[in-house]
Order: sequence, then C-alpha cells, then structure tokens
Amino acid sequence: MSTFAKRERLLLADLLETAGPEAPTLCEGWQTRDLAAHVVVRERRPDAAGGMLIKQLAPRLEKAMEEFTAKPYEELIQLIRTGPPRFSPFQLKQIDEMSNTVEFYVHTEDVRRAQPDWTARELDPVFQDTLWSRLERTARLMGRSAPTGLVLRRPDGQTAVAHRGTPVVTVTGEPSELLLFVYGRQSAAEVDVDGDQDAIAKLQESKQLGI
Repeated sequence: MSTFAKRERLLLADLLETAGPEAPTLCEGWQTRDLAAHVVVRERRPDAAGGMLIKQLAPRLEKAMEEFTAKPYEELIQLIRTGPPRFSPFQLKQIDEMSNTVEFYVHTEDVRRAQPDWTARELDPVFQDTLWSRLERTARLMGRSAPTGLVLRRPDGQTAVAHRGTPVVTVTGEPSELLLFVYGRQSAAEVDVDGDQDAIAKLQESKQLGI
C-alpha cells in the first residue's frame, strides 16, 4: 500500500525533474539542484546530515553537499525516487512515514510555490489530519524561538500552542498551510493571521521559525 511519504517523495522527484536544476525554491539561497542534493544527503549520508542540527558536524555537511550538488542532476532525481539505501532506517515504513511525510510535503511546496503560477493543492482530509498530528507534536519545537506568542488553529477550532508569550498571534488555516508557516515559509502559507499588528509584522518577517 502506498504511503503519504512515498506519494510526496515521487511528487517531489517529478517536480524537481520538470523544473530543472536551476529553478528557484522557497529555501533561501537554494535552487532546485541544492534542494535535491539536500534530500539525498539527508537519506544517504547520516554522518553528514547531523550537521543540520549539530554545529560541530557542519563542515562535514558542507562537504557532502558540495559532493552531491556536483553530481549529474538526473542522478540526484533518481536517488530521490529510489529512496534510501537498503539497510537505512528510512526503509522501515513507520520510520519513513514519521520522518519523511512532512519533510517531503514541505519540500514539494518549496518547489511548487516558488513558481509564479502556482496554485494550492487539494489535499484529502485524511492527509490533513496526518499533517495536523505531526504539527501538534512538533509545534513547540518549530515555534520555540518565535518573537511573539503563537497559537495555531485549524478551521474547525482545534488549536496547538507553538510558543507561549505575549502578545499572542493566532494563525488559522489548514494543517498543510500551518506547517508551512511554522517551517519558516510564512510568505507562501495561505493562512489568516490575527493579533497585534506590530506582533504580526514581527512574526511574518521572523527568520526564527523552524529548526
């Protein structure tokens, strides 16, 4: 049975292939080639991927990124499509779903929404519920450095507190859009933002959301 992570993986690979290696993305300073290399390094070079979070490993990550961005673009796309190596933990369905569903969804939108003619995808309710479940678990991590209090709200009224503080800004939208917001893609997220106007401006411009 297909999983959300596998679906988003294949969609991301198709989008990267169609866009070509030099298309813009929502990741500041990255073109599609850089984003493709990032996805491959994350899955195939765990020794280097830790540099995304651990400062001491940053040089190793930089070297790995240089190595993979130098590879033929078509090879990177194929590595994304085929997935992680045989004995990688990502091969396990449960780990793949937990680790990659949001990762691939966000990066898919990084490619889609960087294009001038993008339109929002119609996502099924089950997928939205899955994204909300992930968001509830990680909201405080993603919003820990927010410059204001931050509450995330679904249209049905369910809420998650991403950051405690005052003044409070409430961001309302579908889980897919809220995820993009707390992952630092505020300008591309289709959400309604309520609260003190100065606080809203700080939050919208903040580079501190996400990991």
